[in-house]
Amino acid sequence: MEGKACGVTSEGETAKCKKVVCDPSYLTNKVRKIGKVARAIAIMSHPIPNTNESHSVQIILPQKQLGRNSDMYVFCCSYTHNVAPKGKFIAFVSAEAESDNIQSELKPGIDLLGPVDELFFDMYDRYEPVNEPSLDNCFISTSYDATTHFETTVTDVLNMYTMITGKTIDLSVDLSAASAAEEEY
Repeated sequence: MEGKACGVTSEGETAKCKKVVCDPSYLTNKVRKIGKVARAIAIMSHPIPNTNESHSVQIILPQKQLGRNSDMYVFCCSYTHNVAPKGKFIAFVSAEAESDNIQSELKPGIDLLGPVDELFFDMYDRYEPVNEPSLDNCFISTSYDATTHFETTVTDVLNMYTMITGKTIDLSVDLSAASAAEEEY
């Protein structure tokens, strides 16, 4: 197949396929850089203060209040979600990077967390595909952005699904009822 992906080779073995679906790290020659994300991950022994002791929190700090070009996102979940040992909470603070000083950049969100047991920082490049999937059989997702509610990721996955299958998914439909109706036939 001239110029079209027809398999994936790893450690000397090739798996044949009609389409390759992957994130940008697998096909760096078919993507372009579109930004950077600054992210902090905190392990805590308490919920975020002033959230009514909530074990699940989503906070969006508006860019204008922060003097930034983009919003900052804070997310927290806990052991009740089976993501941490009993009594522990995991928080994420993220934003589109506007500098190379990740600690300073994420400080407004980190300050909301209260005391933290451990704090980890990461900055990574974001990429989007520039290829034409109908020409090369490569379906590449866009890198995760700074949002913590996964809206953009879900939209990307739904768009990829449509490109791959030619079908659309209507999320306003009760899929369990539709699935049950299909089973009857």
